[in-house]
Amino acid sequence: MTAKIHFYFDFISPYAYFAWRRLPILAKKYNREIEAHPIVFGKLLDKWGQLGPAEIPPKLRWLNEYCIRYAAINGFEYNPPKKHPFNPLAALRISLKEVSGINQLGVIDAIFKGGWSQGVDLGDLSSLKALLTKQSLDGENLIQKISESDIKDLLINETSNAIEKGVFGVPTIIIDDNLFWGNDQMDHIELLLDGKDPLDKAKLNEEERPRAIDRKAFKKQSKE
Repeated sequence: MTAKIHFYFDFISPYAYFAWRRLPILAKKYNREIEAHPIVFGKLLDKWGQLGPAEIPPKLRWLNEYCIRYAAINGFEYNPPKKHPFNPLAALRISLKEVSGINQLGVIDAIFKGGWSQGVDLGDLSSLKALLTKQSLDGENLIQKISESDIKDLLINETSNAIEKGVFGVPTIIIDDNLFWGNDQMDHIELLLDGKDPLDKAKLNEEERPRAIDRKAFKKQSKE
């Protein structure tokens, strides 16, 4: 049985797109199977009490600069969706294995590249249908499938299961109980897959020391 790489993603994230551009190459190189988990990034933000990048203007500006640089350095096409953030729910539901079946990874690849390298509006059903049909993925049938009532529950369950596993952002990649967050972790992931993970677990245990103060307490003290 081929060991797995678990990939948790939301199409709304350019970081997830960048991770996806490298992940299949690593999976093939190290004989791993990708198990893809579409999840709702907004639900992670709600769970962990965070704001999305688009909700913090200076961070959004930085993100746009970072993405242009990162794509250029790595030779990735980068032509993001004209509207962002967009509603990713239809695209996420289409990418569920229960919907796309044996074509799941091909569907994910088509949606990521369509949105982030070709500027397709991933929040628009007509655009999604055309994008998938162009890749011979029967866009009309996939769009029809996501209207079934239980499909919404499947995406909710994927997101809940991800939260239970400690997922707090996208992309998250879990390999043999090792959790990696962000597209900038791909070199670390390759070291792990190659049996050269530099993580010192004894030192990690030392680093997990008690907190001396939390943000709320500090905020209160700073006003006194």
